[in-house]
Amino acid sequence: MNQAETDPRIRVSRSDDGIVSVTIDRADKKNALTLSMWQTLAAVFPREAADPSTRVIVLTGAGADFCAGADIGEFGDLRGAAATARGYEAANSAAFRAIRESAVPTIAAIAGICFGGGFGIAAACDLRLATRDARFSVPAARLGLAYPQDAMQDIVRACGPQLAKHLAFTAARLTADQARDAGILLETVADRPALDARAAEIAAAIACNAPLSVRASKASIAAVESRRPADAARARELGDATFDSADYAEGRAAFAARRAPRFRGL
Repeated sequence: MNQAETDPRIRVSRSDDGIVSVTIDRADKKNALTLSMWQTLAAVFPREAADPSTRVIVLTGAGADFCAGADIGEFGDLRGAAATARGYEAANSAAFRAIRESAVPTIAAIAGICFGGGFGIAAACDLRLATRDARFSVPAARLGLAYPQDAMQDIVRACGPQLAKHLAFTAARLTADQARDAGILLETVADRPALDARAAEIAAAIACNAPLSVRASKASIAAVESRRPADAARARELGDATFDSADYAEGRAAFAARRAPRFRGL
């Protein structure tokens, strides 16, 4: 899928300071994701992260809800049997992976419903904030289907295996406060305006720091989690690059001069 073919219901905007906003814009359907929207998410995240000016990506939903998950209306045709379901789930997996492996930090700003695949894409983000009316659920058992392993991987990482099992086995719903107490959320806020403001504040704090350092830190944390030698090697490579960077020299000079640093990602 090239840029001209991307689904317009995945809106992308960019600020001058390198903050990219990705908005799921299907509020009349609680931002349920169609196949083309899944495919667009998988294309958007690596494309935006590859832009040298990008510092952080904020993912959110239009209107009152974050995302109700996959559009069940498509399941009869696209997820009706194992053969077609595997192709559909490959698109889901590509989106989860694109968010999880984004080179720059990702923030999920969650309001209202965050169910199923919506929970999966939020769990794939690095940081999660939510309004106090947000609700979280993994309703696969009530639909008679199973989620792909990598979708569950992100949910298990976000909330731990025992709570992930409870959610998957019972299809129970968590409140925002329960999700925060379980470690799924970094913070909860009162309402949507406060959510947008807090997400923007955290994004701005990330954006003003040295981007090579932030990318290296993200890679190091990912390597700790995965324990894969290739990830550790990549983290070392990115970390080593910071020592020869102009930003490292700028950080030292700014500290000595007691002024704010001006990082350029070089």
